[in-house]
Amino acid sequence: MRILCIRALASFGFACALAACSGVTDPGSTAETEGKIVVAAPAETAIAVAGPVSARPLAASALAAPPDFADFDFANGTRYPEQATASVGPAFYRPGSNMAYVPISLDRPTPNTVIARVMTEDGTGLVRGVAGINYQSIYTSVIFRPGDPLTKTVEVPIILGIPQADFIVRFVEAPWGGKMGTDRAVVQCDFLQPPTAEQIEGRAPRTFAPSGTLQWGMSRETMKWSDAGHDKAWSTKLPNGRSQPGNQETGIYLDGWVYRDYGIEAPLRYTDDGLVMHTQKLDAPIFWDGVGYNYGAIALSGHNTRPLQIGYGQYEFTARMPTRRGSWPAFWLISTSGWPPEIDIYEGFGFESWWNFDRHTANTLHGGANIMRTFQRGTFMDTQEVYGIGGFTSDFHVFAVDIQPDYITWFIDGRETYQAVNPFAGFRWYPIMNVAVKTFSDYTDGSGDMVVKDVKVYSN
Repeated sequence: MRILCIRALASFGFACALAACSGVTDPGSTAETEGKIVVAAPAETAIAVAGPVSARPLAASALAAPPDFADFDFANGTRYPEQATASVGPAFYRPGSNMAYVPISLDRPTPNTVIARVMTEDGTGLVRGVAGINYQSIYTSVIFRPGDPLTKTVEVPIILGIPQADFIVRFVEAPWGGKMGTDRAVVQCDFLQPPTAEQIEGRAPRTFAPSGTLQWGMSRETMKWSDAGHDKAWSTKLPNGRSQPGNQETGIYLDGWVYRDYGIEAPLRYTDDGLVMHTQKLDAPIFWDGVGYNYGAIALSGHNTRPLQIGYGQYEFTARMPTRRGSWPAFWLISTSGWPPEIDIYEGFGFESWWNFDRHTANTLHGGANIMRTFQRGTFMDTQEVYGIGGFTSDFHVFAVDIQPDYITWFIDGRETYQAVNPFAGFRWYPIMNVAVKTFSDYTDGSGDMVVKDVKVYSN
């Protein structure tokens, strides 16, 4: 997602700094008083065709790593295989056919899910194919998962195939999770050329199923917090402190007890809906490390909470997202040995004008060591368009990740949405859930709250 101290969106790029942090106990969290500590950051009309194949439930660790990456040297989480490049067509079909098959191909096995969105356009040749006359328009997605064949086809319904009539299939934009090669191709009706064959092989998306033992579950009784955190409480600040100026964040991470005399609204409260993580514009600035902050953000970190920490296993996070422009909600994992690495389970870039909280998600891996990131892999996607999953601000949805030695797999509402070969062998993780603030606005539109209904941690 971001990391401790810096979360600037630049192709999802982030850096890091360190800060000292002081500990003050929240009496409402049953924590002991803790002294000052210094922590290094652990740091036009369209029909959908050729979409994902039908789901087939698999156990959480049922897949083996593709042989293409079995011998890759990940250098202890500091290196990652090169992204695949996706290209379109060309394709041919015969007069009288009712379907044309257009190949979408990768140039190499992919270490992570690649989603290519494609659409049709009328032809430009001497015999110009026209939508609604010669073919039916499509706007759809082709999904390549690690281990899939390098070529898949999309279906374009043919209405009237006239010899030499052509139309175009092209990428809508660069593929999510991959690079863009040949971005468009001609699809032509031809007596002489062999028709392009249909290719639909590839594994089904997984269904989420915990393979580990439930190690921690959220309830009114278990959901505690304090300034520094301990085995029975999350910390209300990040390991590096209560601010991340390197990310250009304008909010300070609040604690209702630490800042009880500042007239703030409660940043955390447990309701019948769940845990409300509340962000706000402050009546007066609060200073941290000599910088005044005009907004209140909120974070809960498990860096000092051992029951939240796992090596391999699963995290499930059930939440309803904010709608306010400038909010930056996330659920993410940091290595207990320091940042990087990092695994972002959900991230919402509300400070970007194009971000749609109801349908956009982001998943990212950050690799490296000793506060130096050496690679990042991931994607943002419109899950409503690709998977039919949306409405993240109007209802609760379950965001989950399964971390196994071979793969890291992301799920929404139990359905696989993304997967990447795991470069982080032997690392241990702790979770952070937070809503950062990055804006200079009045910060009054919509809701700035993320409501967390449940968190579960399963350990293998």
